[in-house]
Amino acid sequence: MRDGDIIFSRVGSVDRCSYADEENEGWLFSGRCLRVRPYKEIYPLYLYYYLCRPAIRQHIRNIAVGATMPSINTKLLSDVPIKIPPFAIQHRIADILSSFDDKIDVNKKINSNLEEQAKALFKSWFIDFEPFKDGDFVNSEVGMIPEKLPLVRIGELPHIIETGKRPKGGASTFGIPSIGAENIKGLGYYDYTKTKYIPKNFTSKGKINGYELLIYKDGGRPGYFIPNFTLFGEGFPFKDMYINEHVFKLDLMDKGYNAFAFFYMKTIPIMKALNSLGSKAAIPGINTKDVECLPIFANVDKVKEFGECILPLIKTILTNSKENQRLASIRDAILPKLMAGQIDVE
Repeated sequence: MRDGDIIFSRVGSVDRCSYADEENEGWLFSGRCLRVRPYKEIYPLYLYYYLCRPAIRQHIRNIAVGATMPSINTKLLSDVPIKIPPFAIQHRIADILSSFDDKIDVNKKINSNLEEQAKALFKSWFIDFEPFKDGDFVNSEVGMIPEKLPLVRIGELPHIIETGKRPKGGASTFGIPSIGAENIKGLGYYDYTKTKYIPKNFTSKGKINGYELLIYKDGGRPGYFIPNFTLFGEGFPFKDMYINEHVFKLDLMDKGYNAFAFFYMKTIPIMKALNSLGSKAAIPGINTKDVECLPIFANVDKVKEFGECILPLIKTILTNSKENQRLASIRDAILPKLMAGQIDVE
């Protein structure tokens, strides 16, 4: 590949494409992909955004062959109609749209950096135990730990753990967002294309107030369970939202302690315990008792200090993620208008 190439999947999500930039120079793509390389009179980034138009994506889905697994080929893709304005106009349209994506990328890099900082601090304090080097250590079920970091069971702590439910007949096409296991994939992640809803008049447990620990509860193939976690808040991904029956909401009654738990749950001993517990059922998953029996460091001074340190980082991550959703919405709203000439790019 080279800078300016546009790559499509030949099967599956055939309407989606990716843009190769300088970072992808020299990469190879597999036989399951198609490459579009525009002529010199077509600005590559303009063509990429043109192909991202909802109408064009729908057209590609319509011409794809195969019912269960849609597929396209070079002949079908080459017949997609393209509107080509003067090169300067193409360049200007692409500049406007890419300004949104550039800001989104900056926010993502900031978020990645902030999360790495939080991970590094957690590792230093609660895996390498740097602040406790001069103290006494004791053996525990999670290995040697500082005496000043006592272990307790989640079930012994003040806490709320609950899951949601869905109305009869399943989710709705509008209403209040219902968060499923497919979006429990880490800080700042949410796929808005997978949003489902419950009716506004549907009474459900599992309301997300912000900064509770959300836990992937069940799903996957038999004998294979990999848990995951996230924290939502600051209006991300929504102001009002509920979890569905495939997600646990765990609130340790303290935002900082919940943030600590987000990182603690991903330590090797806890992941192994959850892997083992969740893999035993015919439908892989964990229950309330499985979560409540897990050991966790008590909310002592150093744990509280960690929470105070990282809460501002998590707030920034969530705020940036919410801004990215807003920027993407604006970009997607003006994209077809720009392409149709309804906005004067001059």
